[in-house]
Amino acid sequence: MLDIKIERATQLKPLPEENNPLEFGTIFTDHMFVMDYELGKGWYDARIIPYQSLPHDPAAMVFHYGQEMFEGLKAYKTDDGRTLMFRPDKNIERANNTNHRLCMPSIPEEDFMQALKELVKIDERWIPTKEGTSLYIRPFLYATEAYLGVRPSRNYKFVIILSPVGAYYPEGLNPVKIWVEETYVRAVRGGIGEAKAGANYVASMKAQEIAHEEGYSQVLWLDGVEHKYIEEVGAMNIFFKINGKIVTPKLTGSILPGVTRDSCIKLCTQWGYEVEERRISVDELQKAAEDKTLEEVWGTGTAAVISPVGELKIHNQVLKVADGGIGPVSQKLYDTVTGIQLGKMKDTMNWTIEVK
Repeated sequence: MLDIKIERATQLKPLPEENNPLEFGTIFTDHMFVMDYELGKGWYDARIIPYQSLPHDPAAMVFHYGQEMFEGLKAYKTDDGRTLMFRPDKNIERANNTNHRLCMPSIPEEDFMQALKELVKIDERWIPTKEGTSLYIRPFLYATEAYLGVRPSRNYKFVIILSPVGAYYPEGLNPVKIWVEETYVRAVRGGIGEAKAGANYVASMKAQEIAHEEGYSQVLWLDGVEHKYIEEVGAMNIFFKINGKIVTPKLTGSILPGVTRDSCIKLCTQWGYEVEERRISVDELQKAAEDKTLEEVWGTGTAAVISPVGELKIHNQVLKVADGGIGPVSQKLYDTVTGIQLGKMKDTMNWTIEVK
């Protein structure tokens, strides 16, 4: 068990105005968790301190060689006053998988969980309760050793910050428009596509910029080799309902294994749908749209939870998904996942963990 030293902020920040919409990722709470690592010494000096800037040497290796992991999960306030986190164990597992891939030290699972709980408990007053809001939790780990040479760092810093958030997309649960990227690639098998690392996101920004200029919310990436198989959306995994079956791209090493993705697969299977995790080509998707068997498309992710897709642009052709509205499976998944997260629905899957 970690011995977490706590230094409380002497002056608390004002909470956001209740009637003002919360923009995603712009407001931060009073405190943060910090812990350091040194090769040969291990993790040490776990502390919760007032939210503040982090000073680093200009030669810190994260700036030059990109050793950095981040995660994203959420905490919710229930109607009866409990605070719940949704499947934090899966985020911890994925974080350590990323750490392993990037040659960074693992964080003991029980220590990670303790840090999450303690920080959320201290800044509990920041959890918003308005519909569609939550407390976003951002753990991250990065290399701090001052050294210019290509090898793993010997020193790291693990930090957790919190941010009260509203909907990730301005559209909310309304269907978004997706641009299928045909020039740039995000990741290839054998690379770091399955890691939750900043490098994957900066690789996506150029295409994202182009998509926004064309009026599309997100980019749908194709595989980096044949450039014909669908992989994932910039901030989400992707699902299709084709002729009654639920289809999602198979995890092949270049796709992030989403926690919400896993939750949706389990729920759809429980509801009796046939779920296929396999390769799906652009040609197959176009054909399904043309013969009207493409019944629904939706994205899944911690930030947006479920994001219905009403339109895709492929090969300069606009594919409308069904009537362009929210499909029944998308709606049911959203209602069920958020119902479990908010404690409004019985958690038969044992996915939530109460912060006490």
